[in-house]
Amino acid sequence: MESSSRYANYPSLRDKNVVVSGGATGIGASFVEEFALQGAQVIFLDIQNTAASSLIEHLASRGVSHIPIFIQCDVTDIDGSVRTATASIRSRFDHIHALINNAANDVRQSTLDITLDQWNQGIAVNLRHVFFLTQALMPALIASGSSSVINMGSIAWAIPGTGIAPYIASKAAIVGLTKTLAHEFGKQGVRVNSIMPGAIATDRQKRDILTPEYVKQVLDRQALKRILQPDEVARLALWLVADDSAGVTNQSIVIDGGCV
Repeated sequence: MESSSRYANYPSLRDKNVVVSGGATGIGASFVEEFALQGAQVIFLDIQNTAASSLIEHLASRGVSHIPIFIQCDVTDIDGSVRTATASIRSRFDHIHALINNAANDVRQSTLDITLDQWNQGIAVNLRHVFFLTQALMPALIASGSSSVINMGSIAWAIPGTGIAPYIASKAAIVGLTKTLAHEFGKQGVRVNSIMPGAIATDRQKRDILTPEYVKQVLDRQALKRILQPDEVARLALWLVADDSAGVTNQSIVIDGGCV
């Protein structure tokens, strides 16, 4: 089943194998849905079994040609959960055409109160797995002959945000990681880019972050006077994986309604 006729359809995404971390909810769920509606085979990782099952049922009801595959995975457990998940993916798929490193958590923490364990946890959930998931799946990305890696960044480091120091440090580091991976693996046909969203109206953001006061602050800074939606980020990812962007790599693309 094709995605809405209002938006672009990408024939180059059909039957492609796309891996998404943190794909059960939020922006990640929009990635899973939009790629599935384009005819891609999506494999998504998350710790949220119930949300993952609901997403799969929803997409099955929409008649997608490939039902997404869910693998339970704690991305902070590199030697256990991540190694097991990536081994399972590679045993089933010789070729991976896209990897979207999306899993993250912007827990608010006062800088003066952050403990070593909290710092390490913040780096683990927001940065460390981005490298190790990419490393583990790189042979399959190279084997496809032409592939795309998207590292999910944030404008938070560029504003800059406050009270989320581990998250800010991780998202700033993703810019540098994206650049070095793009140059190291470009000669083997792997493109590597980053998407840097601003305020996005996910269910969690609407519940926990997007108070009327915060929304006013965001809209005062933005050129577009509305809060962006998760599917708008997902449609940017579609383009970055599709052949339409075959010459684009080493970039960090901002989607924030004109905030920074």
